[in-house]
Amino acid sequence: MSPSGNRNSNRNGTRSSLKSAELEPASWATVLAPRLAQFAAVARHEHVTRAAQQLGVPQSTISRAMVRLEADLGVTLFARRGRTVALTPAGRTFLRSAERALAEVERSAETVRADADPESGRVAFGFLHTLGTETVPALLRAFRADHPRVQFQLVQTYGEAMLERLRAGELDLCLTSPVPDAADLVARRMDVQRLHLVVPADHRLAARKRVRLAEAAGDLFVTLEPGFGLRRITDALCAEAGFTPKIAFEGEEAETLRGLVAAGLGVALLPPPAVPRPGVVELTVTGQRAVREIGVAWLDGHPDTPPVAAFKRFLLDRRDQLLP
Repeated sequence: MSPSGNRNSNRNGTRSSLKSAELEPASWATVLAPRLAQFAAVARHEHVTRAAQQLGVPQSTISRAMVRLEADLGVTLFARRGRTVALTPAGRTFLRSAERALAEVERSAETVRADADPESGRVAFGFLHTLGTETVPALLRAFRADHPRVQFQLVQTYGEAMLERLRAGELDLCLTSPVPDAADLVARRMDVQRLHLVVPADHRLAARKRVRLAEAAGDLFVTLEPGFGLRRITDALCAEAGFTPKIAFEGEEAETLRGLVAAGLGVALLPPPAVPRPGVVELTVTGQRAVREIGVAWLDGHPDTPPVAAFKRFLLDRRDQLLP
């Protein structure tokens, strides 16, 4: 059976478009890919011998490959004229697609080689929004003092989305909280960050320095949306204090929540701000361990390129010294 026998078709018998090439044994991609460079070489030279010389293979190998290619396609690609060949109209159409495919393979190979270069490769690094103001810029500045040409693809998002991108291969490493505990991931605790109860400046507790979280049980809370690690920590700490928080607003940025607190719209459990914000008071929570652990995570068994390995070592060397 020819490869076309396994192709998807619609009701009219035409081939449906595919998002990615099929790689079954009888698929076109599997059958044709090894021959595309040979076909393109013959088409460029219009001569089988010169194509074989360019590719460093016997002429007989190229000749047999082109005969088999035409037989598999059921289309004549070359008009033979003695020792030379010329493309048929079908051959010219096929060459345009073959050239694009080969160029894309070349670009992809160069990209992955460049990404793996120890001196100038790329690291895809994810981190929480709350670490983006001071922590991550300071880390990158320190790392690039010794690795000035390494490039970074930075992704700022919440914990669950980061772990999804890690599993999808879109990230090499991420800083997240809580520290994940999953069989397919490797995670190391890097630091612990104290959380404050943030209240408006005119709040009844604002004159205090320390409070028990239970004292805010009757207040409205502003929190991050479900799925954020800090939201899970907030819910767990409130439950430990004996109440379920009444949620007034949910957001995606800690500093937005701090602004809502300043506007008198509720209270919040938040990490310390990079810059003090007017209109709020940051209170130490007593009676329970109001902290979040920050960890670095990567996919278990995933081989590191040299720049990723270097950045991973750099991070692990800063355990308990991650936060400013």
